[in-house]
Amino acid sequence: MAESLEGKQAPAFQLEGSDGKVHGLEEYAGKKVVIFFYPKDNTSGCTSENIGFRDLYPQFQELGVEVLGVSRDSMKSHAKFIADHNLPFTLLSDPETKVMATYGAFGEKVQYGKAAMGTIRSTVVIAPDGTVLKHWTKVPKAADHPAKVLEFLKGSK
Repeated sequence: MAESLEGKQAPAFQLEGSDGKVHGLEEYAGKKVVIFFYPKDNTSGCTSENIGFRDLYPQFQELGVEVLGVSRDSMKSHAKFIADHNLPFTLLSDPETKVMATYGAFGEKVQYGKAAMGTIRSTVVIAPDGTVLKHWTKVPKAADHPAKVLEFLKGSK
């Protein structure tokens, strides 16, 4: 199980985004940011999680919260995923899993009874000052998770 980053400074990153720009933590200074890490575009759990964030996105925006999704997928895969599901937020590509690893979102996990290295579905909420407010080190139910994140944000003014 990954160590929680709560209360710590969020690790810096530079990742290519589906909007054609390189995104870094510093550009979100002064804003709350949700970064959710997911295994793969267009797979059932990942699709339901992304659709959940999509459907609640107007509420995240009302709270002034940026939402970013991160997976190992290519920009081409992200573009298709965004088009297929009308996703309004930026997806970042971390093909080498370096950023995922610093956030505890890549490592050993057990799937179908076998241990393997892979992406660990997890989420961080980063405060305007760059500290981690909340860290879900493992997300058990992808479809229900976006509502839990929104609930947390509504309670943490």
